[in-house]
Amino acid sequence: MEVFATERLDIRRLTADDVPALHAVYGDADAMRWVGDGQPLALERCRDWVRVTELNYAAHGYGMFTVLERGSDDVVGFCGLVHPGGQPDAEIKYALKRAHWGKGYATEVAAAMLRYGRAVHGLERIIATAAPENAASHRVLAKAGMLPAEPRRDEDGAVTLVFTWDSP
Repeated sequence: MEVFATERLDIRRLTADDVPALHAVYGDADAMRWVGDGQPLALERCRDWVRVTELNYAAHGYGMFTVLERGSDDVVGFCGLVHPGGQPDAEIKYALKRAHWGKGYATEVAAAMLRYGRAVHGLERIIATAAPENAASHRVLAKAGMLPAEPRRDEDGAVTLVFTWDSP
């Protein structure tokens, strides 16, 4: 079920067996402060994510993927391409277990995900969104090859930074 690999990581489709690892990442309040509404996900919501991801695979051929450390099969985190709210541009998303922060894995998998989107699915434009205060994600996205774009003003008045990647 491997989708692609990088020098240090194997990326494969998400399965129901990944729910405990998914919850270890998305149930972590500190890790989730920058994701969605900033609240950790309950175990049942993680199960729902697997079902939604299966629908995304059927509709687009891609969705969220499980990221494994090569050689250990340790789940590092998750990365993928999604269309939140039905937006036309694919959006890259990623979240890693805190134990794997600071190793360069986020940049490695994000850059590879952009190449995968283009090579396998013909995506010519991929976006990312980040909170203005999330400097670590800004650095990851820049190192992966994404450029800052016009910020987005959300319905509640908050500003979300937008990054774009256009296929070379």
